[in-house]
Amino acid sequence: MCGGRGTRLRDGSDRDASGVETEKPLVEVCGRSMLERVAEALRESGLDGTVHAVVSPQAPETAARAADLSLSTVETPGEGYVADLGTALDAVGRPALTVPADLPLLSAEHVDDALARAGTGDGGAANADSEPTSLTVCVPAALKRQLGASADTTFEHEGREVTPTGLNVVAGDGDTVALTYDARLAVNVNRPRDRALAEALCG
Repeated sequence: MCGGRGTRLRDGSDRDASGVETEKPLVEVCGRSMLERVAEALRESGLDGTVHAVVSPQAPETAARAADLSLSTVETPGEGYVADLGTALDAVGRPALTVPADLPLLSAEHVDDALARAGTGDGGAANADSEPTSLTVCVPAALKRQLGASADTTFEHEGREVTPTGLNVVAGDGDTVALTYDARLAVNVNRPRDRALAEALCG
């Protein structure tokens, strides 16, 4: 998912030669754009299927960069994350693993673990002896606070306040929460301080 404006991230420091602010997925963390870092993690994982970049009219340079990276693109109207996700799922089908471009410390191991927990061991098709389940990967909200990372959404799970990472498997009717304490999944780059934190952790 890489079609948002990223207005909360803008502090005036990321501009191209024409003075235009960089689109959020193209903001660099440790020398590479977030889009490139997430695409690499997906490609190095056991995901058995096409990696799609879900783009919108709000981020034309991101769509162009996705094409440069040989990513399949899914065009959406740019009506918000939930609406655009629905458009993307209608286009690619289910089960599908979804992740936002603002999770730059995502690794192939994170992807493989999510697929295994959801019961899609080959990266898309269900295991022979079970149907895949929808999965939401979360971190404790306390970990976000400890790191100083922004947290826009929280909910209670088994008596603990948790925050979605954005890494999900969308499959059948069942829904499972997978809790991780990995700090790399606790950093969604939505604000300048999140970017600074990601830079500190990526080394």
